[in-house]
Amino acid sequence: MAYDKQRESDPLIGYQFGIEVGGMVTGYFAEVGGIGSESEVVENKVSQDGKDFVQKMPGRLKWNDVTLKRGITDNLQIWEWRQLVEDGDVKGARKNCSILMYDRNANVAARWDFVNAWPSKVSGPEVKADSNDFAIEEMVLVHEGMKRVKA
Repeated sequence: MAYDKQRESDPLIGYQFGIEVGGMVTGYFAEVGGIGSESEVVENKVSQDGKDFVQKMPGRLKWNDVTLKRGITDNLQIWEWRQLVEDGDVKGARKNCSILMYDRNANVAARWDFVNAWPSKVSGPEVKADSNDFAIEEMVLVHEGMKRVKA
């Protein structure tokens, strides 16, 4: 019976993420978006055997900006990291870091490693006196390369 076969692994439920900078977890996030890359497409017009066609080849590689959101806490590490950029110390701000995705047992289930990342934006919450929502802060990371690695 097909139901007796075990799956190699269950899909992960994306509900808890952390960021590790310099080997230390510096924050947990409720939302992460933008992990990925894409290649520009270069079109080359070719004529072969009397037929014209367009050959498509990969061009420059682009890495997406990564947006992380979390409820505001008293942890100031992402703000201090951003301050390096604001003070003009971009070299000091560039860090290799990882985004970690945790499973239901708080074990690292997935990991993405980023090269020379730095926060291009950190923003505080938008608050309203009549709201019961959590105050959210956001950080946008830019980087020079990433790789999905095993946990």
